[in-house]
Amino acid sequence: MFKTNEYFDGKVKSIAFTTPEGAATMGVMAPGEYEFGTSTTEHMTVISGTMVVQLPGESGWKEFKPFEMFIVPKDRKFKLKIAADAAYLCLYI
Repeated sequence: MFKTNEYFDGKVKSIAFTTPEGAATMGVMAPGEYEFGTSTTEHMTVISGTMVVQLPGESGWKEFKPFEMFIVPKDRKFKLKIAADAAYLCLYI
């Protein structure tokens, strides 16, 4: 069964499901700036739009476009800047 999640007053929404590799979410983000924390290692792939990300321990920002992926370690925080609606797939490994 699917589980839906909503964050930041509805500006970020996702649907959780299980893949052969483990837990995953597919979601969308409206324009804005966000900070998330991780409880497992997250493998985030941009599906649509662009995400500008500040990864843990880095002072700079990096842009990720469709089909590009970034990894955030367990128990860390990361920041995102979203200029236009974006979609993603996140695998929790």
